[in-house]
Parts: sequence; C-alpha cells; structure tokens
Amino acid sequence: MLDGGSRHRARERALELLYEAFIKDRPVGVIIASLPVAPDAYASAIARAAEDRRDVSDERISRHLREWSLDRLAVVDRLIMELALGELSMDGSPPRAVVLDEAVELAHEFSTEGSARFVNGVLSACLEEAPSPE
Repeated sequence: MLDGGSRHRARERALELLYEAFIKDRPVGVIIASLPVAPDAYASAIARAAEDRRDVSDERISRHLREWSLDRLAVVDRLIMELALGELSMDGSPPRAVVLDEAVELAHEFSTEGSARFVNGVLSACLEEAPSPE
C-alpha cells in the first residue's frame, strides 16, 4: 500500500506518462513499454485507467464546460481531469475528495495560475453527477 506522498508522486508520474503519450500520439502502454525503467505500478495503473476511460471522461467533462469546448482546454488541465476520473473508476480507488484534492494540487504544480480553480470546478461538477465514470 502506498502512502499519501508515494501516491502523489505516482499521480505526477502518471500525468507525465499521459502527456508523453499525447505529445507522441501513442498509447500509454507503448510509452511505458519503451521506458528503460518501468514506472511505479500505481502510476502505470492510473495512467492506463485514464486512457481506457478517456471517451467517457471527456464526455463528462464536456457537459460541465461553460461556453468552452474540450478541444480548447489546456492539454495539461484535460489530462489532469482524465487522470482523476480514471483513478476513480478503478477498484479500491481513494475517496473522491482525495482524488479531487490531488487533481487540484497537480494543476497548481503543472498548469497555469487559474487552472487549479478551473479543474476543481469542472471535476466537482463531474463528481456530483456520479461517483465514478461509467
């Protein structure tokens, strides 16, 4: 079992994996397989869950964008939200509040000044409609 700091680092690594997969237009599994050292198992699992659930997550995110479209979102913001929704779809996922807080923290660390508030608002709306992506 990973502690909170280890899970945070795993989420950071998962975000990096998703970003690399996006930039290279490759499946995250291909990115992971090409690495000389395999990432943490939890990082791999949540990155794969985010990718596997992308269509469902993007549809949910789109429903909560006000006068904005999914393709106009900052890539990092979109990936952070997909990561959070993907993680929540996993068996034994952490509580929703923990995943939401972590997503906001990732937005603080890796995105623009207003991104944390934006990610918080959109994800909160997504989580109010259902506990996890379907």
